[in-house]
Amino acid sequence: MRVLHLALALLAVPAMAALVVAGGRSLKGSESVVAVDQIDPADTLPGQDTDAAPQEPTTAEPATSAILAPAAPEPPKPAAHSRAIDPEVVAPPELSEDELERVEPRAPLSDLALAGPPKPRKTKMPDGGDGTKLFQPIATAAGMIKAKDYAIAVSGIEIVKESETCSDGGKPWDCGVRARTAFRAFLRGRTVVCAVPPQGGQAAIAAKCWVGNKDVGEWLAENGWARAAQGGPYVEAGEKARAAKKGIFGMAPNLGGLPALPAATGPAPAAPSSILPAEDSAVMPPTDQPAPAQ
Repeated sequence: MRVLHLALALLAVPAMAALVVAGGRSLKGSESVVAVDQIDPADTLPGQDTDAAPQEPTTAEPATSAILAPAAPEPPKPAAHSRAIDPEVVAPPELSEDELERVEPRAPLSDLALAGPPKPRKTKMPDGGDGTKLFQPIATAAGMIKAKDYAIAVSGIEIVKESETCSDGGKPWDCGVRARTAFRAFLRGRTVVCAVPPQGGQAAIAAKCWVGNKDVGEWLAENGWARAAQGGPYVEAGEKARAAKKGIFGMAPNLGGLPALPAATGPAPAAPSSILPAEDSAVMPPTDQPAPAQ
C-alpha cells in the first residue's frame, strides 16, 4: 500500500506542473491581446514598416472595452414650471383711476388717541388754580363723590339720590340706582380734580370737578343722569337731554332677559352654638395629661 501511494504522489507532481504552465500561457496570451489593442501607430520603432497591413483583430473583445465605452446619453428632463395663475401678468392687473375712490380717514373716537398734548379745559377753576387731585373716587350717587377725606357734591346739578324713582308711562322704575351705576362707569376709579381746599372735612362741599378735560357736571347733565340746576351753567345741556329722553328722562331699562329675583323667605335659622351632637356638646375635661411643671 505504501508503494502505491508513493507512485500516485510522484505522478501528481508532473500533472500539477503541467497545469501551472498551461495557466501561465493562457494569461500571457490575454495580455498580448490587450497590448495589441493599445499600440498607437505613431509609437512605432524606426525602420519598422508602417504600411504593413494591420493584423486581424481577434474575435475576443478586450476586458477594458466595456469600461472605455461611452455611456448612452440620458433623456433630457422636462423643465419645472412654477404654478402661475396668469403667465402673461406677474403683478395684479392695473385698475383705472375711475374705479377707485379716495375717502377721508375716520375721525378718532377720542381725544386720547391723538398723538399730541391734551387740549385745555373749556372751563377753569373759580380761583384760577389747578385744583386738588383726588385719587380712587367713589360715586355714592349721581353727582356725589367721596375720595380721601372729601365728600363733594358736583356743583351746577341736582343730585339724583339712590332711592329716587322715575315714571315711564305710569310705571315706576329705579332711576336713582341706574344713574349711580352710570356715574360709576364714567369715573372708573380715575383721578378727579376738584376745586376744593387742600384739607378735607366731614361736611359735603359743592365744587366743580373734572376727569381729564371733561367737566363732570356737564357730563351728568348732557347724558341725563342728573338735572341741571336752575340758573346754572348746564341748563342748555339738561334741556337737550330731556328732549332726547336720555338717562332718567328716558324709558325704563328692559330687564326681560334677566332671571327673576328669588322670593322673599322667612328669617334664616340661627347658627348652632356647636357642631358636635347634643350628647357630646358638654365640655369634657382632658384626660391623661401630665401635671404642669412647678
